[in-house]
Amino acid sequence: MRRTRKSPLSTLLARLAALIALVVLGALCPSAAQAAEEPGTKAAGLHISDGRLVEGNGNDFVMRGVNHAHTWYPNQLGSLADIKAQGANTVRVVLADGHRWTANTASDVANVIAQCKANRLICVLEVHDTTGYGEDSAAGTLDQAADYWIGLKDVLAGQENYIVINIGNEPWGNTDPAGWTAPTIAAIQKLRNAGFEHTIMVDAPNWGQDWQQVMRTNAQSVYAADTTGNLIFSIHMYSVFDTAAEITDYLNAFVSAELPILIGEFGGPADQWGDPDEDTMMATAEQLDIGYLAWSWSGNTDPILDLVLNFDPAQMTSWGQRIFNGANGIAQTAKEATVFGGGSGDTQAPTAPGTPTASAVTATSANLSWTASADNVGVAGYDVVRVSGGTETKVAASTANSVTVTGLTAGTAYSFAVYARDAAGNRSARSAAVSVTTADTPAGSCSVGYRVVGEWQGGFQGEIAIRNTGTSALSGWKLAFTFANGQTVSNMWGGTATQSGGAVTVTPASYTNTIPAGGSVTVGFIGSKGATNTVPTAFNLNGAACVNG
Repeated sequence: MRRTRKSPLSTLLARLAALIALVVLGALCPSAAQAAEEPGTKAAGLHISDGRLVEGNGNDFVMRGVNHAHTWYPNQLGSLADIKAQGANTVRVVLADGHRWTANTASDVANVIAQCKANRLICVLEVHDTTGYGEDSAAGTLDQAADYWIGLKDVLAGQENYIVINIGNEPWGNTDPAGWTAPTIAAIQKLRNAGFEHTIMVDAPNWGQDWQQVMRTNAQSVYAADTTGNLIFSIHMYSVFDTAAEITDYLNAFVSAELPILIGEFGGPADQWGDPDEDTMMATAEQLDIGYLAWSWSGNTDPILDLVLNFDPAQMTSWGQRIFNGANGIAQTAKEATVFGGGSGDTQAPTAPGTPTASAVTATSANLSWTASADNVGVAGYDVVRVSGGTETKVAASTANSVTVTGLTAGTAYSFAVYARDAAGNRSARSAAVSVTTADTPAGSCSVGYRVVGEWQGGFQGEIAIRNTGTSALSGWKLAFTFANGQTVSNMWGGTATQSGGAVTVTPASYTNTIPAGGSVTVGFIGSKGATNTVPTAFNLNGAACVNG
């Protein structure tokens, strides 16, 4: 077919027609027009990668900040500047959807986001109306909270680099906390189906404290239900997980499974919450590279400021001084988000660390050391990972080129490798791996107390206290003993029992998996019996005999 050359006028008209078509297309379908003009330019925003929260540029972002009770103190957004001045990189802002408190309007939320950005703070927005309510309640459900967020979609769209959506605060008090899982999944999927691409944060049940281990048990299924994988879990640590062993065990369970988690609330006076170990919470969060957000700049209880309504950062409580200026406090550990220009603009990763070497290997720990990495600006620290096939799990962090890995299982082979990271969040290539096999548990490092709590015709309730008398924590333990009179275990809590004849083997539940040095765990059970119910006197833990008593 013969082709004719277009005149300059016809070319101009053709281009004009194409431009008009693009404008019309943009009016009718903005996303299509944007795709035609700027293919592949949409920022990923804050998102989850390998179990960690990262920015759109891939740099790690670890939240260090406080909660701000905006719903109750709506005229105090100016205090965001004070929060930033103390070194925070994140603020969690209390909002209401109208079911318990007056709803924060779209214009108010837009102003909150603007003020967070003006003060170079990543903003976690949360609905507080859900506090303590189950899905069967007439008020404060996660489904209603999801509708609130959808109503704010025009305000929230395009802010993925700056905000995280915390669907609802502390759902499910003591009312069927096991019902948390399905409604949580439904609320997440409702937001995803509405087009939300933001990082979504979900609180644990039991007023956020998960004392029945519901979130811990069901986190994997909830995470898998979010097809974007852009989900982070939040535990509120007050008087439930409040010892070093409990804090480390709970947080490690998520980190080891590459499930993103942070401490969304913690802190309070000893006379109100017992004596929670907030310093260990901060230290453990720093060691695991996970975020923490202290309660609260001001609020109904345990404020950071001495005078709740004064908002004077010079009048901090002792808790406020610890959260900002303690050894693992915000001023020492927070790094500003690079979306605000934080850091030096450094994009060069450190060199890979040397192959680690192992020493002082015990039944539950090993010392690792390696040749230090080099960096154009400076190495900020190292992450040690356990490697298993194509999977790796972070087990320790250090600012030096050595670390002691704890919580290992006796008589088990491990493979460890190391990453280096700099202050800008750049991470090196992984080092070569070293293989380590832990020692068997030495005899005499445990004691077992067995008692019959109650008996009835044909049955009884038993309790077994297992104490670690050694100097290192025991993880992944296995207890063995034998019944002499044909007793059988029918139901156990705190562990799982398997039985062959009279021989019983007990393995731990997730929340009894680690026994700290000098600490103990207890399992209980219901059993059946005949006329005689002789108490077992010989116990073995990880194949080694334990002292009875």
